[in-house]
Amino acid sequence: MTDKTFTVLFLCTGNSARSIMAEALLNQIGQGRFRAFSAGSHPAGTVNPFALERLAKEGIPATGARSKHWNEFAQADAPDLDFVITVCDNAAGEVCPAWPGQPITAHWGVPDPAAVTGSDDEKRLAFAKAFAVLHRRVTLFASLNPASLERLALEQKVREIGRVDIPQHGE
Repeated sequence: MTDKTFTVLFLCTGNSARSIMAEALLNQIGQGRFRAFSAGSHPAGTVNPFALERLAKEGIPATGARSKHWNEFAQADAPDLDFVITVCDNAAGEVCPAWPGQPITAHWGVPDPAAVTGSDDEKRLAFAKAFAVLHRRVTLFASLNPASLERLALEQKVREIGRVDIPQHGE
């Protein structure tokens, strides 16, 4: 058994909502076994207030959350990454930098709650749904024991988590 803390980078185009929530969730649920970060290819520059509101409502700390460019994690002094997980379809289709540490990559597409228009209540509902999907996937991910799995098996399991069903409207 290893005491290694596994480093995870969640990516989304704007790094303002889904990747921010995934980062905060894994840092909470992973309880020191995982160290999560988030970034975007075209960061919004600010964290969506509905993401922060949802995290606070769920009791998940978002201390230090900020929207940042993924190049921060491709620098020589960046942490070696064990996993890079995209949570939006746009980021999954982009050419990513070469990540330090030869991480396992996966795509966990989640509908963008920040793209929802309408009333604040409709936006809150979209963030609640995205949070629920991310919570389920992050919980499954945190239950894995990366140290006991071979790389190929681990990669397959992490990618399978991204195929966990997303509840349809009204569920």
